[in-house]
Amino acid sequence: MRIGEIAALVGVTTRAIRHYHHVGLLPEPERRPNGYRAYGVRDAVLLARVRRLTELGLSLDEVRDVLVDDAGRELAEVLEELDADLARQQAELAERRRRLAVLLAAGPGDAEPLSPALAALLAKAPETASRAAAMDREHLELLDSSGAGGEALYAALGPLAADPAVLRLYERLDELAEAPADDPRIPGLAAEFVAAVPDEVFAAVRGDGAVVAGFKEALLAEYAPAQAEVVLRVMEAFMERGRG
Repeated sequence: MRIGEIAALVGVTTRAIRHYHHVGLLPEPERRPNGYRAYGVRDAVLLARVRRLTELGLSLDEVRDVLVDDAGRELAEVLEELDADLARQQAELAERRRRLAVLLAAGPGDAEPLSPALAALLAKAPETASRAAAMDREHLELLDSSGAGGEALYAALGPLAADPAVLRLYERLDELAEAPADDPRIPGLAAEFVAAVPDEVFAAVRGDGAVVAGFKEALLAEYAPAQAEVVLRVMEAFMERGRG
């Protein structure tokens, strides 16, 4: 294969390939008598590996370290790993298209349906005008749409959704909307939120892996300073309990 052919096959630019040669990520192949590089299957596999690792956010130095570890592996093993990765991407793409089809089929103003498990959880929550409670619902819907939620997590949250005392905690969080980040009510409210969450929720979070990249930062940005401080303390306490 020539450089344009391997670039098209793997899905990168010829400029990227030349850069990988320049920094030593991709060895220079043998050249034909006419001076053109001649790439083989091993080069294509290696280039695909570089592309995938950079897409995952690894720096070129980190990619180099991974490739060193791969050097002694059989070609078939590397190909199987790439095939499994492509299958995962294909499944993710199919799910995206399914959700898009639902949105396209919905009427004006209609939202994508919730999963049955989340719908059952939200049905237990009492009617409220609390903005903080509404934001938590939106966060759960985000987790649900990303696939990061799960039936075990929603089941564990069921008793909290129906507990009037938890609703009162949300209302107290609403009261901090105009408060400074050092408001004296913050520590006590954060502690009460943490105490209200049973251990079953942490076990469900660990089991479902309910984590979305950048979710913490995006969530905190939605709150006023004092409210964000409460939420941050609660999240830190949750992570500490989750490691226990």
